[in-house]
Amino acid sequence: MLQVAQTEAVLNSTSTQVLVQAFSDRVLVLVTQVGKVGTLTQATMPATVPIEPAPPADPSDPDNRPLPPPHPSIELTPLLGQAPSSHTQALHSLYASQIATLVWTAEAEGLLTSSRPGVIVGLALKRPLDGQSDGTAVDAETFHGVMKMVRGLLEQR
Repeated sequence: MLQVAQTEAVLNSTSTQVLVQAFSDRVLVLVTQVGKVGTLTQATMPATVPIEPAPPADPSDPDNRPLPPPHPSIELTPLLGQAPSSHTQALHSLYASQIATLVWTAEAEGLLTSSRPGVIVGLALKRPLDGQSDGTAVDAETFHGVMKMVRGLLEQR
């Protein structure tokens, strides 16, 4: 059973650390590019709602595995901190929903032993500076890199 796992990678020239720690009733996932915990958001979903599996990977690109879709009934509860803008808040909600879906998918596949635990996501991400690059492309690339890191940690046994 996964208790605690962490990894580090460089995403868009920024060191990014991800830590996953399973507790008896919740799973904590911290994602930081600034060495802090950041904002904390809890994601929950009723255990009666089925988790959709990820779509199958394209055989021609097996390293690019599709993400399982977050369910619309996911409830996000801010616990600590606040995003500095509405754009950042939307990104944080997207990260929290997708990370929780990855955790619940891993749980459904028997990689975790809890029954639909609440997932607390801590996010502290750097934002691209205005005029430096296309923020949307950087956001998407960072998002997919972080999800790959989280998925890799959850798949460790």
